[in-house]
Amino acid sequence: MIIRIETYPQVYARIAGALYLVVILFGAFAEGYVTNALIVPGDPAASAQHILGSPGLWQLGIACNLIVALCAVPQTWIEYLLLRPVDKNLILLGVFFNLVSIAIESIAKLFLLAVMPTLANAGHQNAFDPQQLQALATMAFRSHGIAFNISLIFFGFTCLVNGYLVFRSGYFPKVLGVLMQLAGVSYLIACFSALFAPELSDRIRPAILLPALIGESSFSLWLLIKGVDIAKWRERLAAQTSKHVPA
Repeated sequence: MIIRIETYPQVYARIAGALYLVVILFGAFAEGYVTNALIVPGDPAASAQHILGSPGLWQLGIACNLIVALCAVPQTWIEYLLLRPVDKNLILLGVFFNLVSIAIESIAKLFLLAVMPTLANAGHQNAFDPQQLQALATMAFRSHGIAFNISLIFFGFTCLVNGYLVFRSGYFPKVLGVLMQLAGVSYLIACFSALFAPELSDRIRPAILLPALIGESSFSLWLLIKGVDIAKWRERLAAQTSKHVPA
């Protein structure tokens, strides 16, 4: 039996909130804890030693990254259903931005998956000296970072679009919309600077990403705990439906 959102919007909202929370927590673990624990900036030898010394933690981080991408797909679909009554065309734009972001992020994980085989493969060890293998692994990790920043640029635009719709919705607090748009601006500044102005990026990170953490966490927890104002959501849905009914 399929539960329709028109009947149980609160169920959908809480599922979206739970998925969003998984995305935030697993992403923070993979990109925050695992990366900081194993990668030593500017020291390929130490990074390789840490990764080879903790293969389980490295693989767990990659698995969490993939789970993030998997959870983001149904989360995107539910957000489309929840925000469709505000502006169907605009939420489609947000969906397209997010799907491109998810696709690029998923491909970026190929570079992470290549790190361990590069360092640990016996054939590679016979063909290359340790410094060369470490350089190849570092290149793979940097390639992941570039692709990940590109994916977050698209996600930043998703936050801008969705934040605007949340602000206009009437069934979510306006402050959530403002926070989501600030999250989008935060991602755009952080990622463009990482790609094109690395010295600036080093000065403003990680502080520049704090608005993103606050905005996304607030929205996910609101969806999970409070959901939508059902009466106002159905009112917006009825108004949108009436526009498409022939007179």
